[in-house]
Amino acid sequence: MSAAPPATRPGRLNWRLISALIVAGGVLLFAGANAHLVYVAIGSQPDCVPHEKTAEGAGTYRAARSSC
Repeated sequence: MSAAPPATRPGRLNWRLISALIVAGGVLLFAGANAHLVYVAIGSQPDCVPHEKTAEGAGTYRAARSSC
């Protein structure tokens, strides 16, 4: 006589499915956050700020390549 498979209880949680959904949600959240950072980095352009235009100023910072 062969043994019958154990019956699953109704209402029992499927932990593999739950963990897979949590991992998938984390991956989607991570990808969405990175996509937002790329969108903001590409879409924003800082305004010109006053800075030294020549290398003669001692102790001051200047832009490597000025855009204004």
